[in-house]
Amino acid sequence: MNHLHSEIKKLKQELIEMADLIRNQLEKSFKSLIKHDKNLAREVLFNEKRVNAFELKIDKDCENIFALYTPVANDLRFVFATLKSNSNLERMGDNAEGIAQFVVELENEFEKELIEELQIKEMGNICLDMMGSIISAYQNDDTDSARQLFEKDKELNELNKLASEIIAKHIISTPQNIHNLLRLLILIRKIERTGDLVKSMAEEIIFYVEAKVIRHGKNTLNDLS
Repeated sequence: MNHLHSEIKKLKQELIEMADLIRNQLEKSFKSLIKHDKNLAREVLFNEKRVNAFELKIDKDCENIFALYTPVANDLRFVFATLKSNSNLERMGDNAEGIAQFVVELENEFEKELIEELQIKEMGNICLDMMGSIISAYQNDDTDSARQLFEKDKELNELNKLASEIIAKHIISTPQNIHNLLRLLILIRKIERTGDLVKSMAEEIIFYVEAKVIRHGKNTLNDLS
């Protein structure tokens, strides 16, 4: 193994470690929202510094590989894909932080019936399942598993749409709760948006392994020329 491939192997392991950290952050933020657990939410906020430090480290390592080794072909695509995936993971970390911050600031927990009606737990489980799958797909260069995540993302989109309709009805029936209900809608969209970011990582795996790009809004693949 030459120096370049040694650095690429190290870079891949770093991103996997960051993805594991983000998955843990998301899991804790989802649980804190469902159970109104402020201590768990504060733990997420405390660990946000680790997320930011990880992102900066991976960015710097990508820059060093570009500068020192001038990668080409598959190696070049891999570093570009890792750089973008690193940014996506940091944004997922921001989503987890946003949910945790809301829980810390929330005085009274939501009714359990509302949380169940909105299927927040189900959305969180889908999101965490997607995170586990994307970590495995990235580690094993598995484009088949990466493609399966597109259907999971559709499930999240449908639950997000349903949640929006439910919250709209609650706003009409209990307008005095409009502030918290709208903030809750924002948090649900953060969960849905996390699914979009995982899907983007799946597209990056397909890009660097197969040299194909999935165009935004389309399901067709086009060879890079």
